[in-house]
Formats: sequence, structure tokens, C-alpha cells
Amino acid sequence: VQLVESGGGMVQPGGSLRLSCAASGFTFSSYDMSWVRQAPGKGPEWVSAISTGGGSTYYADSVKGRFTISRDNAKNTLYLQMNSLNPEARALYYCGRNIFMRGGGGGEYDYWGQGTQVTVSS
Repeated sequence: VQLVESGGGMVQPGGSLRLSCAASGFTFSSYDMSWVRQAPGKGPEWVSAISTGGGSTYYADSVKGRFTISRDNAKNTLYLQMNSLNPEARALYYCGRNIFMRGGGGGEYDYWGQGTQVTVSS
């Protein structure tokens, strides 16, 4: 199993970024997937989750209305579109494979990528 995130970078407040997570080594379409972030000096924070077929999506209150999770099962890729970014979004963003997903998002995971850094600064 391999998860490789990309798309991070530095952006000004109010800007946008699109993160990608390329999955390999397993049947991507059979797993719920999530994004989790970790800011400097803080613990992990669940951000968003998506069901196997993409029909159900869930978001943390802190990103609801600004972030959009999606997936392309034909390309084995998970995405996170992040708009209206603020400095609080600065973190290392990880994609994770869900072992199970709780109602409303969150859950437990068995594999993570290496993360992609997002910095929001003027």
C-alpha cells in the first residue's frame, strides 16, 4: 500500500490549493478515504472524509464550505480542494485509508502518506 500526497505549497490568505493523493497497492475504490492535518505543535486534526463511491462526504466544522473532498476511482486518486485559505490552515496534510468511518466522518485508519505541507502567509 502506498499513498503519495502532492499539491501543497505556500499561498496568500484567501488563496486556493488543490491537494492530491495517489494511491497504489490496493483496490482504491473499496475504501473510504480521509484527509487529516497536523499543525506545528498540535495534534492531528481530522479534516474530511469520503465514501468509497464518493457519494457521501464529511467535513470538520473548521473547513466546511471552503474545502471540497473528491475522488477519481479510475485514477486511484483522492483530492482536497481548499479555498479561502487562512493562516490557521498551515499544516502538514495527510491522506489516510480508513479501516472504518464513523457516521459524520472520522474513524480509524491503517495507512498514511508522507504528507504535503501547506503554508498560508502574506
